[in-house]
Amino acid sequence: MPKLAVADLMPLEQYARERGAFRERVLAHKVARRLAVGPHATWIFEDRLTVQYQVQEMLRTERIFEPEGIAEELGAYNPLIPDGSNWKVTLLLEYDTNARPAALASLRGVEDRCWVRVRGHERVFAIADEDLPRENAEKTAAVHFLRFELTPAMRAALHAVAALAVGIDHENYRHQIDPVTQAVRDSLAADLS
Repeated sequence: MPKLAVADLMPLEQYARERGAFRERVLAHKVARRLAVGPHATWIFEDRLTVQYQVQEMLRTERIFEPEGIAEELGAYNPLIPDGSNWKVTLLLEYDTNARPAALASLRGVEDRCWVRVRGHERVFAIADEDLPRENAEKTAAVHFLRFELTPAMRAALHAVAALAVGIDHENYRHQIDPVTQAVRDSLAADLS
């Protein structure tokens, strides 16, 4: 999947006019790319469109229009676009304010225990937080960035409509979806070359 370039972005004035329609398009697109893995973990499978929306929103919120600032945002967000052999996932750990500190303390290392499995193949565990560490000695973070690298055989099986399962296998949080819906599987298979 090609990375975003400046030419792919709408100028702030155009984005202001088209934001509502673009947002609706992205939200509809995300339906087949968002999974609740248990009651407190949400996985958002990123792609070029979801990342473009994030960049456009950041440029709008921060009122960034200088070329250097736009390039900086593209540099920060382009790594979230899958490369054709992988999926890139934003993992959100969602707890209410009172439960969050204890929950995040009990979930240290959860980002390394997230997995995907193509039917007929072994589980693939996430490569987490390649940009910077997001946990410390006391707790994990509420947001992590994951990469799942798939072999050519796994990608071929998905294109041949093999089922897909996802899950988290952490001592304090074990949940899975087996299989994911056909709509999610199809959306994710389209990311793979």
